[in-house]
Amino acid sequence: MWEDPNRNSTTESSRGSGSIAYHSFRSHVRSCTLQPFRKRRRAVPPPLPAHEQKPDTPATQPAPTHTSSFSPPPFSLSSLLPEITFPTRSAVDKMAPKAIVAPSILAADFGHFGHACHKTIEQGADWLHVDIMDGHFVPNISWGPGVVAKIRGHVEKPIETWGKGTFDCHMMVSEPKKWVKGMKDAGADLYCFHYEAAFSSDSDNPEVQSDEKTNPRALIRFIHEQGILAGVALKPATSVDVVWELLESEDPLERPDMVLIMTVEPGFGGQKFMASELPKVQALRERYPELNIEVDGGLTGSTVHQAADAGANVIVAGSAVFGAQDPAAVISILREAVEKKNGKL
Repeated sequence: MWEDPNRNSTTESSRGSGSIAYHSFRSHVRSCTLQPFRKRRRAVPPPLPAHEQKPDTPATQPAPTHTSSFSPPPFSLSSLLPEITFPTRSAVDKMAPKAIVAPSILAADFGHFGHACHKTIEQGADWLHVDIMDGHFVPNISWGPGVVAKIRGHVEKPIETWGKGTFDCHMMVSEPKKWVKGMKDAGADLYCFHYEAAFSSDSDNPEVQSDEKTNPRALIRFIHEQGILAGVALKPATSVDVVWELLESEDPLERPDMVLIMTVEPGFGGQKFMASELPKVQALRERYPELNIEVDGGLTGSTVHQAADAGANVIVAGSAVFGAQDPAAVISILREAVEKKNGKL
C-alpha cells in the first residue's frame, strides 16, 4: 500500500512538538504552584567601586574601646557575709551584773502578809528577801518553811534563774543543812547560809556528818544538788578572806552563786548602816566582776549609793520600802543607784 511520506513526517513532527509543549506547560504550572513555598535567596549586590564607596555611618562604626586601670577585686564568700564583732574575753569579764532590789519581808505587814509580798513585786521589786531566824544563831525568831510556802502561793515562781519573784532566803540558823530540803520544798530559789554557822556544832543532827559540819563547800554542793542556788553570808566580824577558797573551787558545785555582806548585826531590822563593811564589797567586786554581791542592813535612799559605789548589785531594804508612802519610788531609787554605778543610766 502506498503511503504518503509527508504525512508520516508531519505526524511524527506534530507528536514531537506536542510532547515538548506538554512538558513545557507542566513545568510552568509546577513552578507557579510551588513558587510561594520556595525559599528565595537574596541577591547580594556586587561591591561598589572604590571611588563610589561612602565612609561608615555612626550606627555602623565599631564601639569604642575604653581602657581603665580599675580591676574588680577577687571574689570572696566572706565579702557577702555581714561583719560580726565578738567581745573580747576581758570585756566579758568586766560585765557588771544587773541591779536587783530585794525588799526584806521582815518589815512587811504581817496582817496582810501574802498581799503585801505580791504587791511589792508589782511595785517593781525583783526578789523577796526572806529572813529565817531560829533563835539560836541569832536571838530573834521569825518563821519556817510553812510560812514561806504560804507566801509562795501569792508570788509566782521565777521563769528564769535570778528572775523576778526569786525567793532569796537568808538563813540565820545554827544548823543550816537540816533546813535545805524543807526550804526548797516550800519554794525557796536561793538558799543563803552563814559561813559562821557551817562550823557550829550540830552533832545532834543525824543528817550532818562529821566531815560536812566543818566544810562549807560540802554544804554548797548539797544545796546545789537540791536544784536551788547557794549563797554565803558574812557577819560584820568575819573577814572576807574566808570566801576566796570557796569562790576559787575547781568544782562548780562547790562555788557559791552569791555572797551576802551584812552591814548590820544579823537578827534585827531597823539598825544603822555600817559603812565600815563596804571594803569587803569592794574587794569582792574587784576580783569577781560578774559575781552577785548582796548588801543587807540599814540601806535607804541616802545610803544605797555608798553600797552601789563599792560594787553591790543586790540591794536589801526592809523598812525603807515597806514603810514608805510610795514604795515604787523607793524601789526605783535603789535600782537607779546601782545602774548609775554600772553606767546604764
